[in-house]
Amino acid sequence: MAAVADLSQLVKAYDVRGVVPDQWDEALAELFGAAFVQVTGAAAIVVGHDMRPSSPGLSRAFARGAAARGVDVTEIGLCSTDQLYYASGALGLPGAMFTASHNPAQYNGIKMCRAGAAPVGQDTGLVEIRELAERWLQEGAPEPAETPGTVTTRETLSDYAAHLRSLVDLTSIRPLKVVVDAGNGMGGHTVPTVFEGLPLTLVPMYFELDGTFPNHEANPLDPANIVDLQQRVRAESADLGLAFDGDADRCFVVDERGEPVSPSAITALVAARELARNGGKGTVIHNLITSWTVPEVVRENGGTPVRTRVGHSFIKAEMARSGAIFGGEHSAHYYFKDFWNADTGMLAALHVLAALGGQNGPLSALVAQYDRYTGSGEINSTVADQQASLAAIRAAYGDRDDVTLDDLDGLTVTAADWWFNVRPSNTEPLLRLNAEARDEATMTKLRDEVLAIIRA
Repeated sequence: MAAVADLSQLVKAYDVRGVVPDQWDEALAELFGAAFVQVTGAAAIVVGHDMRPSSPGLSRAFARGAAARGVDVTEIGLCSTDQLYYASGALGLPGAMFTASHNPAQYNGIKMCRAGAAPVGQDTGLVEIRELAERWLQEGAPEPAETPGTVTTRETLSDYAAHLRSLVDLTSIRPLKVVVDAGNGMGGHTVPTVFEGLPLTLVPMYFELDGTFPNHEANPLDPANIVDLQQRVRAESADLGLAFDGDADRCFVVDERGEPVSPSAITALVAARELARNGGKGTVIHNLITSWTVPEVVRENGGTPVRTRVGHSFIKAEMARSGAIFGGEHSAHYYFKDFWNADTGMLAALHVLAALGGQNGPLSALVAQYDRYTGSGEINSTVADQQASLAAIRAAYGDRDDVTLDDLDGLTVTAADWWFNVRPSNTEPLLRLNAEARDEATMTKLRDEVLAIIRA
C-alpha cells in the first residue's frame, strides 16, 4: 500500500466505483463497512448485491466489517438497486448495494443510503466514509467491538414486488405482449416476480444473470444496446419493449414499432398519472435537460413543476425539500414519493403498462401527446478548456434581446421557439449539449450553430 492512501479515484460524488482488484478488494470493502456504520451511527444495516462475479465476496466483506463494529447486518443477497432501496425503506435501515450499474465486468461499486433510502453522497457522508477508510488503511483497522453484530439473511423480492404493485392499479388492463431486455442484469431477477399473475405475455431477453455482459453493455441509453430489443419487438408484434440497466434501477421504453420513447415523454406520462392519483395536486421535479413538454404537462394536470440540476443527489434532495410526489430525469431515472423519494425504473414501467393497458390505442399514439418538441439528445464534445468554450457561447448569445440565460447547471439559453443547455462533465474534459426546438429544422440549425462554437 502507498505511503499515503488516496481513495479519491474510487470514491466518486455519489458512490464508490472502481476496478476489482486493481483499485479495491475485499479487505477495503471490509473497511468501508466499518466506516459506513461509524458515519451513519447505525445499530443495524441491510446489504445487497448484483450479479457481478466480485459482488458476493465484496458484499460479504462489507457485512463482516460492519458486524465487527457490533452492528447487526441483514443480507438480502441478489437484488436490483431499487430492491435494496425498498429494503432500506421498509425495514428503516441504512443500506449498501454492491453494483457498478452498467460499467464493464471488471468494475464494482457501492451505492449507500441512510434509513429510508436517503442518499449518502459527497455532501451527506461519503467524504467522511472515504477519510475514515484512508486513515485505517494507514493506521490499521479499528478495534472490533466486544460483542460483534449478527449477520442474517432475508428474502425481500416478493415484498418488493407487492409494494410496487400496491402503487399502480393493473387489475383491469387489457392483455399486453411485452418484450423485456434485462441485459444479463438484475432485471432478469426482478421482472418475473413483479410481472407474475398480470395479464402480460412476457418475452424475456438475456434474463440469465451474467456480470460479464456477454450480449451487450447493460446501458439502454446507448442506442447500440437497444437494437436487439427493437428488432424483437417488431418480430414478435409486441405492444412494447422494456430495457433495464445492469442494476435494474433505470428503465428505457420502446414502442410497438420498435421506436425509442423519450424518457421525457415517460416522465410526462407518469407525472400526469401521479398527479391524478393525488387529486390533481403536487410538485413534480424535472432536471433542466428534460423536454419543455414535462413542465407543460405538469401544469396542465394541476401540478407545480420544479426545475433542478442534473444528478440523482440533487433530485432526491429537492424531492425531500419540496415534498414532491414524483421526479424524472432524461437519463431514465424516475423517483417516487411513495418509494421513499428513491428511483425505481420498475415502478415507472408499471405505470406505462397501466396507461397502455387502460386504453385501446398503441403506445406510439399514447405517448405522442407527451412528446411535443424535437430534441437533439445529449451530444458530447471534447474541449481543451470548458470555461473558455462556455464563455464563447455566452458571448455569442448574451447580447440578444430575444433570449434569456441562466447558470443553474452549466449555461442554459432560452428563446421563444428553442432552448439549449451546455454543461461541463465533472470527470472528463467534455461539454454536454442538449437542445430542443418546436420543429426539426430549427433544432438542427440551433444544434449545429452551438456545436460550431464549442468545437471551434
